[in-house]
Amino acid sequence: MTGRRGALRLGLLALGAAAMPAWAAGPRIEVWKDANCGCCEGWVRHLQRAGFAAQARDVADMAAVKRAHAVPEPLWSCHTALLEGYVIEGHVPAGDLRRLLAERPAARGLSAPGMPASAPGMDIPGEPYDVILFGAPEGERLFARH
Repeated sequence: MTGRRGALRLGLLALGAAAMPAWAAGPRIEVWKDANCGCCEGWVRHLQRAGFAAQARDVADMAAVKRAHAVPEPLWSCHTALLEGYVIEGHVPAGDLRRLLAERPAARGLSAPGMPASAPGMDIPGEPYDVILFGAPEGERLFARH
C-alpha cells in the first residue's frame, strides 16, 4: 500500500484497533458466580480493565462448580473461574493471574480464600490477605501476599 489511499487504509485500521476494548484480545477467563453477588461483578470488571477477556455465567449451585474443579473446601470463595487450564477461586488480583500465566507452575490453580475485604471487587482497603497456589505436587503454598 503506497500513496494516500494506502495511508488512509492503514490509518483506518489503526483507529479500529484503538477503538476495540482493551479486554478483547487478552487472556480468556470464564467465571462462574451467583447471580446475586455484586462483588463477583466487581472482580469481573477488575479483570476486564486489566486486559482479560472475562465472561461471567450465573449458576445456582456454586458448591457443585467448586467440587467439579477440585477446589479444596478450605480455599473456597464466592466465585470460581477457569484461565488457560488453571482454576481461579475468589478475588485473585489480575497481577497474580498474569504472574501465574508467565510462570506456569505445575498446580491446579490459585485461591484468595474467603472474601478478603481489600481484594479486587471488594475494594475496602486495609485488610491484608494471601493468595494460595493449590494442587501442586508439593502441596499448597503461598503465592502472593497483599
